[in-house]
Amino acid sequence: MPIGIISAMPEEIEAVIDHMTTHRSHIKGMRTYHVGELYGREIVLVFSRWGKVAAATTATQLIEDFNLSEIVFTGVAGALDENINIGDIVVGKKMFQHDLDGSPIVKRYEVPLLGKTYFETDTKNRKKLTKACQNFLEVLDGFIPKNQAEKFGITAPKIIVGDIASGDQFISEKEEIKKIKSGLATVVCAEMEGAAVAQVCFEYAMPFSIFRTISDKANDNSHIDFPAFAKEIASNYALGILKNYLVNS
Repeated sequence: MPIGIISAMPEEIEAVIDHMTTHRSHIKGMRTYHVGELYGREIVLVFSRWGKVAAATTATQLIEDFNLSEIVFTGVAGALDENINIGDIVVGKKMFQHDLDGSPIVKRYEVPLLGKTYFETDTKNRKKLTKACQNFLEVLDGFIPKNQAEKFGITAPKIIVGDIASGDQFISEKEEIKKIKSGLATVVCAEMEGAAVAQVCFEYAMPFSIFRTISDKANDNSHIDFPAFAKEIASNYALGILKNYLVNS
């Protein structure tokens, strides 16, 4: 059974597509699903587009059409913790929708009818993914040249296993960070898709895991060239981490 891999930006998975073999494509719902092998494992790779609706639609199509064993999401995120730096990797544990508020009918962050305020990633796969990230950082220079890493301020990247906040909002100001952290104190980074995919996977009983490369500090200094970072850094992070994950799965 193939492993489904989703990313929100095409630049984030460019290196992965380039390394696929027996590659063929299926177009459906304005998405291109890349089917083939990566390091000896069958995968289905797709660019979902930004936002929760786009990501949830893509995840549903993946599950319905490709008889997957699991889904892995990868891409960039903005740090919400001052101790997390550009180039660090966050392996997601609990996935929250920070912009979901159905109160007073249900409590803030709770998904109506499901009675859940978060969706937790698959424990076994999360541990394997964390190990894959550790192995990748040990050989980082083989995927990211030192001068290229320094260009983006990456010096001593580390791995954080933590909670992630998703919402249809680009977080770029300190006040926005404070607002998210005031209600979700444990979240360490913000992005726009993960929790939506986690919810779809929960409803379909599909194992889900996620890793995010920190591209910025999600504050007033969020001026990084995202397409360049995604292509030169995040894409190669994804390739190196997935290599370790697939070989050892």
